[in-house]
Amino acid sequence: MTIAEQTTEEAVLTPDEIAEAMQALGKKARIASAELALAPAEIKNTALRAAAAEIRARSAGIKAANDRDMAAAEERDLTSALLDRLKLDTARIEAMAKGLEEVAELADPVGDVIAEWTRPNGLKISRVRVPLGVIGIIYESRPNVTADAGGLCLKSGNAAILRGGSESFHSSRAIHATLVQGLKVASLPEACI
Repeated sequence: MTIAEQTTEEAVLTPDEIAEAMQALGKKARIASAELALAPAEIKNTALRAAAAEIRARSAGIKAANDRDMAAAEERDLTSALLDRLKLDTARIEAMAKGLEEVAELADPVGDVIAEWTRPNGLKISRVRVPLGVIGIIYESRPNVTADAGGLCLKSGNAAILRGGSESFHSSRAIHATLVQGLKVASLPEACI
């Protein structure tokens, strides 16, 4: 069972098991990043649009997961500011979907020539935007960042390893599932995000 397949209540792994799981996750992401780096813009945009549609289709499930996170957060007496960051309502869920669609509409940064010049000896040099590979992102109790960060990394041709705060575990997991569905629709590796 991977870390992502466990709930916070079940996650009792030894440090060695965590290290092994993270190494496996990193290796899968690195392999996926090689394919994603070469993916045409339209394939990435298809994944983003499909993920946005999936967020809308799974809105009730995302809300239910968020309700679970909110109940646990209230039991832990989190501040009202933290509770507000954690809360997902219909408008915030729709904003995640729209955000992914807006990212899909952006120009593809991969392959964009930033600068070019010719050396005195005739050698032509270009500075071109390319994907970094795998990006790790750690964020706190804002589950919407799962969609935002995953979508931006996908658009830029980078695989992403996302680590949301424990307060948003169930919400982030539900949102991640929509991103994975978008990747499947576009025939991209699930390990991209």
